[in-house]
Amino acid sequence: LGCLAEAGRLASATGRDLKGTVTAGTGHWALRLRRRATRRTRYEDTAKDGGERMSDSEEYEYEYDESDQEQMDADTAEEESFQYTDDEGESQPNEDDGEVALENAYYNAKGERDAGEMDEAKATFESVVRMETNQNKKAAGVDVDTAEDDMDVDEGRKFKALKYHGSWSYKAIKQLVKLHIRALDGKSVMKDYTRMLCVAGSPDAAISPNALEKGVNGMLDRVSNIMTNPPSDVASDSSAHTLARDVYDLTIEAFHPKTGVSPNERLWFKTNLKYGQLLYEMNETARLRSVIKDLLVASGQPADILDGSSSMDISSSDNSTSGTQLMEIAALQIQLYSKLKDTKSLRACYYKAMSVKNAVPHPRTIALIQEIGGKMHASRRNFDEACQAFFQAFKSYDEAGDRSRLRCLNYLVMASMLHASSINPFDSHEARAHRDDPQIAAMTNLVQAFHNDDIKKFEQILKKNEGGIFNDEFISEYVSDLLRTIRTQVIMRNIGPYTRIRLARIARDLNNIPIDDVENILVSLILDGKLDGSIDQVNGILVKKAQNTAGEKDGDTPVAANPQESVDSRNLNSLMKLTSALESLTVQVSKVGSKGAAFQQIM
Repeated sequence: LGCLAEAGRLASATGRDLKGTVTAGTGHWALRLRRRATRRTRYEDTAKDGGERMSDSEEYEYEYDESDQEQMDADTAEEESFQYTDDEGESQPNEDDGEVALENAYYNAKGERDAGEMDEAKATFESVVRMETNQNKKAAGVDVDTAEDDMDVDEGRKFKALKYHGSWSYKAIKQLVKLHIRALDGKSVMKDYTRMLCVAGSPDAAISPNALEKGVNGMLDRVSNIMTNPPSDVASDSSAHTLARDVYDLTIEAFHPKTGVSPNERLWFKTNLKYGQLLYEMNETARLRSVIKDLLVASGQPADILDGSSSMDISSSDNSTSGTQLMEIAALQIQLYSKLKDTKSLRACYYKAMSVKNAVPHPRTIALIQEIGGKMHASRRNFDEACQAFFQAFKSYDEAGDRSRLRCLNYLVMASMLHASSINPFDSHEARAHRDDPQIAAMTNLVQAFHNDDIKKFEQILKKNEGGIFNDEFISEYVSDLLRTIRTQVIMRNIGPYTRIRLARIARDLNNIPIDDVENILVSLILDGKLDGSIDQVNGILVKKAQNTAGEKDGDTPVAANPQESVDSRNLNSLMKLTSALESLTVQVSKVGSKGAAFQQIM
């Protein structure tokens, strides 16, 4: 171990390679250890004999046999023949030096940016681009001073492939674009973003498709976030809107499959989808229609296939890619119809989108379609189908890891209460995990109060607006319907054992609401066939028609066990009476017509 340690120390001190050092010096160091042991033994013997202590500077003669001498000679010869490697002082190739210089300059610029030195960072990023282009020109045998400057793009022609730019130039220009976006410098953003796209389209840069898509999507997300959440120091949103629109237009032009400087059909399609979503948020419906039309044509579909007036069948597609693209476009179209309040076209487009079979869309796309479909069903008072659509949207958002799942869960709970369902939505294992979420807690308490017929607690939660759930525009539209639903439920429970009950008593059970509201609810119940009785408005009494044990009312009119069946029978009787009256009227008119004709013949 001592030999190994000493060999390592010498190798570190001399900068030599450790390989071979231990092997070459093992015998030599073993011999030195034996010498030290012999000297120590002689020193101890001298001390015992009372002799004088010998100093370390004195010379000693050691005795050792021939094998030791042969080992020393062999070790010396091996050590002399061993060649040590010493990389210290050797220069690296010029290419590596240039790469290291570019990397150092790039990260120095990022450090200046993080320190808040924006002007210095911009200058350093520009120096990275200049440094790399000069290096590439020298490698290509081009004179740096006399060669054409390819640092900028032409004003007259937006896109051209910039030569002599590499990956470090692409990264540096991308950082410059980010700095300009942060400062909302629209002119500089467009200039450097154009440079970035031109470098990406140059074969010299060799930018991978994944790196290109990641960089472009990052820029699009930045300008979209600035538009939706503009900085506090921005006076108006017009500059942010203009910047976002210009960046998207430039990106779509650059990646156009036929005319772009860097043709990329997949990235072009995805950029158009993101652009359509941005236009939807900006309420620019005319441009959104144009984008949807371009997407349909590019995917090989008729431009009007998703229109409400079109009767074309889209249930089958040639392949999963076209079916997936069609559903993504349909999601945009459905949002457009929802924005325009075009219920008829929305319903047609929704059912067409859900009929596509050969498609594998992103869960977020399915969730968006189902969420708008649930709102459509709710507007038609079809709360059963609304519950199913909202539940599918919730599961799809949950699968995609989108926070919108909580919004859809609130919609699901509300629709289940409007449907007067006895099933608690939180009984499902998908929803049970979110029961205690702060954004869901208020709705959880609300549905519990609903199923317990606790109208006081129900109204208290509505008034407090716990969790801000009723700030949602869609939920706020149905607050009055929720109140009416639970009041109806409480009325039907409380009047069950009575045949006559005062309206004032019912109003008191409903948390002291006006008697006029009680009358309106009772009238609706009577007309819907859910309550068989009449209202004595003079005395303020609800009179229920009692039923005997034989299932007949006091008027000897048979009553079906199901109230809905009695309503159907009454409707049928009314239609039969109306038909008879119309037939009688037709006969009378015919008679009058015949008399008039006879009178004209006489004249």
